[in-house]
Amino acid sequence: MSVARNVVVIGTQWGDEGKGKIVDWLTDRAQGVVRFQGGHNAGHTLVIGDKKTVLHLIPSGILRSQVDCFIGNGVVLSPEALLAEMDELGQAGVKNVEARLIISEACPLILPYHVALDQAREAAKKIGTTGRGIGPAYEDKAARRALRLQDLMHPERFAAKLETLLDFHNFVLKNYYKQATIDFRKTLDETLALAPRLVPLIADVPRALYHANKAGKNLLFEGAQGALLDIDHGTYPYVTSSNCVAGAAAAGAGIGPMHLHYVLGITKAYSTRVGEGPFPTELSDDVGERLRQRGREFGATTGRPRRTGWFDAAALKRSIQLNGVSGLCITKLDVLDGAETLKICVGYKIDGELSEILPVGAEELERCEPVYEEMPGWQENTVGVKAHDKLPKAARDYLARVEKLCGVPIDMISTGPERDETIVLRHPFQP
Repeated sequence: MSVARNVVVIGTQWGDEGKGKIVDWLTDRAQGVVRFQGGHNAGHTLVIGDKKTVLHLIPSGILRSQVDCFIGNGVVLSPEALLAEMDELGQAGVKNVEARLIISEACPLILPYHVALDQAREAAKKIGTTGRGIGPAYEDKAARRALRLQDLMHPERFAAKLETLLDFHNFVLKNYYKQATIDFRKTLDETLALAPRLVPLIADVPRALYHANKAGKNLLFEGAQGALLDIDHGTYPYVTSSNCVAGAAAAGAGIGPMHLHYVLGITKAYSTRVGEGPFPTELSDDVGERLRQRGREFGATTGRPRRTGWFDAAALKRSIQLNGVSGLCITKLDVLDGAETLKICVGYKIDGELSEILPVGAEELERCEPVYEEMPGWQENTVGVKAHDKLPKAARDYLARVEKLCGVPIDMISTGPERDETIVLRHPFQP
């Protein structure tokens, strides 16, 4: 039996690191791409030629015509959002989307009452969610009351479960949040009307991945958000509702952890964050706005302006340890072109004591004062550079310092949005 070289791709900050482009680029050596957590609250932006595509649920590998794409049981699934994305891809000329999309029967469904609850809660307590029902859907899963994709195969069972769920959630909407309730019959009819397109996509994903791995196929596991938004390990409570660290690929896809061979950590050459929560290196000045405009830092899902800041090596150290990162991919290096000086956060002062790693939880992080090293910038243009030795010396020095601070090799560098605007020092799929 040949041994597969399976790769997990995760974001090491608060998301938005350019995972979509890198997953798409790596797919030329993969036979399957797997989403293992999150929902349609994360957007992966791909730029191919003059065409821009934003994916929220479907793995980025769908743009490669010979690649199977899996959605694992760790993903909470909006039927409407999924079908809309499939239709958009079809209209864009992507071939055989439905034939190549394989979805776990155990995916919990996001339905209208989840969205209503999410939006009511966000209005009451600002966390920075997208209001798309992700959190309430994961709550139903944890409470063992979720409707799952497989329930659509049994309309009577689906209706009985839905009625019980709506009794519970409508009580909360009406009596606690003072919001309108969700109609049972309308929800039932509209959801079951989507079933004929969804049911043919259902499969036993863990079994399919087992056989693919046994056959020696390369599998690529695509995370959403970033490790610092992980429900257990992120800047709680300003986090997402799922586990987005690399280890979640095993549970969220249904594959043994011994079959995950390499973890690629994606991180920008600076830092960004969307939504609420502490952000020690945030820049609220002209420098931060320059990063935002040059990097087009606006959320792919919501359009919200991203908060920007200097590179945070102390936060990256935490993420590297959590994820067992094998190698780093630095994205958007070109955004730093033209800066006279650059800063790297190498640690924090907390109550007068120096810490070289991100503390746990938002309350502790809010007390942190960043400690910076300053480095010279470069005036040369790095957009589209495809060889490491063609980068300006100051850029190479900057990357070398990041590498030394974090203790993990930089294996890839992205210098632009196009597939081929990538410097490869070590390919993740190489043994």
